[in-house]
Amino acid sequence: MSAEFGGRSGRQGRLSQWLRGRRPKQAAGDDGRETLLLAAAGAGLPLAPAAHPAGYRCSCDRVGCPTPARHPVSFAWQTQSTTDSAQIERWARHQPQANFITATGMVHDVLDVPLDAGREALDRLLEAGIEVGPVAESDDGRLLFFTLTRGTPEDEDEWWPCELDCHPETMDEHPGLRWHCRGSYVLVPPARLPGDDDPSVRWVRGLEHPLPDPLSLLEYLTDACARYADGRPDPTGAAWPLRH
Repeated sequence: MSAEFGGRSGRQGRLSQWLRGRRPKQAAGDDGRETLLLAAAGAGLPLAPAAHPAGYRCSCDRVGCPTPARHPVSFAWQTQSTTDSAQIERWARHQPQANFITATGMVHDVLDVPLDAGREALDRLLEAGIEVGPVAESDDGRLLFFTLTRGTPEDEDEWWPCELDCHPETMDEHPGLRWHCRGSYVLVPPARLPGDDDPSVRWVRGLEHPLPDPLSLLEYLTDACARYADGRPDPTGAAWPLRH
């Protein structure tokens, strides 16, 4: 597996170096939004503007939007996504309420799991001494593990387009782990969901942590998700909360 991801070591080293040397300081009066967005772009995460809450609704004009404040503004989000700091500053200042998404499958993937399963897996990963990269928590009950991308496998039959991940309205039909890769996206912190004044999507482990190989996390995450889906207790003996 090391050969599959070895070509990214130089890029990862540059991202870590950038974060050590250029982590921006929060300006007076800055709520941290632009600072966090520029840090994400500086770490190589391609960003694009997304919808934002309008009260308990979505800012888009779609009646009954199934994913309020969770989707890109433009249908061209994949080509629009960028790490260019000047462009992101323009977007952030001209659209002060906008959330931002990060397009996966370019530099990074995201392993997206139920919150309780993710917390248990995170504890086990850290206890085992396994390198865990940036992790974001969302108030809609998800934990997002940011990893290196799978890239393009030699065998195209091993590719999948993340269709379920591109349409979050199907989440209830497909509980458990979702692997956001090519053709998918996630909200990047800080982001707000309808009904929340404070950021609903936030970092619990920051971008100073290098992106890990996703396969090093996969066994722990799938094991925790399987127990969560079955209602089986975690290894500490605590039962999962009932899901409604």
